[in-house]
Amino acid sequence: GSMGGGFSSFFGGGGGGRRVRRGTDLRVKVRLTLEEISTGVEKKIKVRKLVSCPQCSGTGSADGREGDTCPTCHGSGRVVRAQRSMFGMMQVQEECPTCHGEGKVIRNKCTHCQGEGVVRDEEIVTIKIPAGVAGGMQIPIQGKGNAAPHGGVPGDLLVLVEEEEHPNLVREGADLVYNLLLDMPTAILGGQVKIPTLTGDVKITITPGTQPGKVLRMRGKGLPEIDQYARQYGTGDLLINVGVYIPEHLNREEKELIEKLKDSDNIAPGASDKKNFFKNLFG
Repeated sequence: GSMGGGFSSFFGGGGGGRRVRRGTDLRVKVRLTLEEISTGVEKKIKVRKLVSCPQCSGTGSADGREGDTCPTCHGSGRVVRAQRSMFGMMQVQEECPTCHGEGKVIRNKCTHCQGEGVVRDEEIVTIKIPAGVAGGMQIPIQGKGNAAPHGGVPGDLLVLVEEEEHPNLVREGADLVYNLLLDMPTAILGGQVKIPTLTGDVKITITPGTQPGKVLRMRGKGLPEIDQYARQYGTGDLLINVGVYIPEHLNREEKELIEKLKDSDNIAPGASDKKNFFKNLFG
């Protein structure tokens, strides 16, 4: 929608109320990966927008002359109209329809922009996105929106952040979550496993007898924590949810191996194991 209607567009309203036009704001979407969010990134985007007319330098005038005083409002930018109301006839001030409140009209109009002072074009805008932003955030860039007619104030460019889904990691605020599915031998015997992080894979050691449902924490491997001014005050963690894969299809040889284990002393849970399990589950 158009911005700059109403009283906000009268700069220094006391000085005759002449209007300085303001360009409208523009919205663009930027899709970011979690890697880009973790470091901050500079993006160049092509924006279709109104720019100052190159032919008349935004004046709207073919000969570069400033406009003449508007004959309708005599340069004030306002006209007075009589309006009927419950208190009888009242005088209402409104924007001059001839000059749109600018107080001047251009006689010899620029043919490139039809006297408007702005034309549609594309501009490459460089956007610096700070680290730690989140999807749904809007970053305002002052003065990079649509240009305003006759050298008015340009609008802003509002950059809406969208997050791309990561193949391995899920974001929860400044923390990242990875679901690790171990095979049974590694969960039982321990071993080394690869964990994806935003800066590359990291090897971690799984201790023997690691239970499904355990959460391992890698401190500082999450995203920057930022305040409302995008200042960093900390870093989140990478949380690893440990799951254990129970095979569903075994061949005869594998079945025999598992059968043999069944009668071993340490394979079935003892009374204290059961007690601890339920205590952890409901405690």
